[in-house]
Amino acid sequence: MALAHAIAEHLPYLRRYARAVCGTQASGDAYVRACLEAIVADSSVLPADLSPRVGLYRLFHAMWGATDIEQRPIGETSGETMVERRLEQLTPARRQALLLTAMEGFNVSETARILDVDESTVMTMVRQAVDEISQQPRTRVLIIEDEPIISLDLQSIVREMGHTVAAIATTRDEAVAAARRTEPGLVLADIKLADGSSGIDAVRQILSELDVPIIFVTAYPERLLTGERPEPTFLVTKPFAPETVRVAVSQALLFS
Repeated sequence: MALAHAIAEHLPYLRRYARAVCGTQASGDAYVRACLEAIVADSSVLPADLSPRVGLYRLFHAMWGATDIEQRPIGETSGETMVERRLEQLTPARRQALLLTAMEGFNVSETARILDVDESTVMTMVRQAVDEISQQPRTRVLIIEDEPIISLDLQSIVREMGHTVAAIATTRDEAVAAARRTEPGLVLADIKLADGSSGIDAVRQILSELDVPIIFVTAYPERLLTGERPEPTFLVTKPFAPETVRVAVSQALLFS
């Protein structure tokens, strides 16, 4: 029970990371389930000299690295396998180092333990991944956000990355209309919108008409990281650091 309690609070964030690495909720959540099954079978798979959080992420990487890409865990389609092939071709270790530090908040020492490399290698990986971001193709971004300051922050980050802000929407209806009008290449969406409407509903309607990557930006990430129903693949927690948004945008576009 003590171990279960120690790891429970970290599971939503491991799901977020696993989904970002895998590119789909189904595949990412499958890896998290596999980690939990391994812990239940033998709790010693979590090293005693590591914190539960670092140990969980290290276990995820051990399982990710040990599984042949043709035989990724349950929940995949052939299309998802193709996406993972693409990630493998784009040097995932560098991406993983950047996601761990910028999105998950691990320091260099912790990231080194998770990836089983030395700290200098982590720093090199992060620099290389940042360089890769600057070389990505540009796109149009629809921002669905009703808080003016947050909206301005997101606009600034998107433009600094070289992307174009396609439109700003503050309600579900505005968001759907803007998506139809601009056909964005990426959507950044809040959950609760100005008129009480739902960003989730807006995204659901948009996805019924367009094939576009979505990043949810929310102050309540745990509500969307339960692993119990269809949930977002990419998610940024409020308040956010600009680097976190940049990394999430880059990773989402990697799979688009």
